[in-house]
Amino acid sequence: MARKTTVTTKHVPTAKIAQSADWRDAPSRDARGKMIREALFSAAAAVVGERGYQEASISLITQRAGVAQGTFYNHFKTRQDLLDQLLPALGKDMLEHVGQCAKQGKTLIDREELGFRAFFSFLKQNPHFFRILNEAESFAPNAYRVHLDLVAAGYVSFFRRASQNKELIGFKERELEVVAFVLMAARSYLAWRYVYGEETHDDIPDWVVRAYRKLIEKGLSGSQAGNGDGDTDV
Repeated sequence: MARKTTVTTKHVPTAKIAQSADWRDAPSRDARGKMIREALFSAAAAVVGERGYQEASISLITQRAGVAQGTFYNHFKTRQDLLDQLLPALGKDMLEHVGQCAKQGKTLIDREELGFRAFFSFLKQNPHFFRILNEAESFAPNAYRVHLDLVAAGYVSFFRRASQNKELIGFKERELEVVAFVLMAARSYLAWRYVYGEETHDDIPDWVVRAYRKLIEKGLSGSQAGNGDGDTDV
């Protein structure tokens, strides 16, 4: 029976965009500018999450951030410029959160389970992320591509290290990206089904995590991977 691993996230900070501080308390001009930019990101995330990309106007975003509309243009060229940076910025926060949680695991399977749980704890901390991600393909396609490339590259790097450490065997270098996209899709569709769908939960159910772990324990063992008759280099 698969051993159950419990994620500990109390030492991992909530994503930066979700916790932007009040820029009015900034100790310096440079700090104030940085905090205003973070406030605009935080406001944009909230507005897009609540209303969607189409209704995320500069007016609504600046009102939510508590800044003048003119101040917006000190940080972003256009509304679309902000929207094109929003998902990648959130994605970097998500990767940092997942990475901090996953590194607590002693084995590849433990780290993957911890990263899986951390993805869902990130969604809980950032409830607007899922809508921002899903609508980006239509309304911020450049941001969507950047985000997918960023997450896939992080995943491939994770598996490459595991391969170098002899934890992941039987997969060729070019196959690591395939594995990464398969598991990225699993996280997205499982979120749709068990967090935002008909069966809504505050946290991903433990039985779903256990099922996921069973799958990766068999799949990532890789003992037979890459040995099929049709596996040729082209």
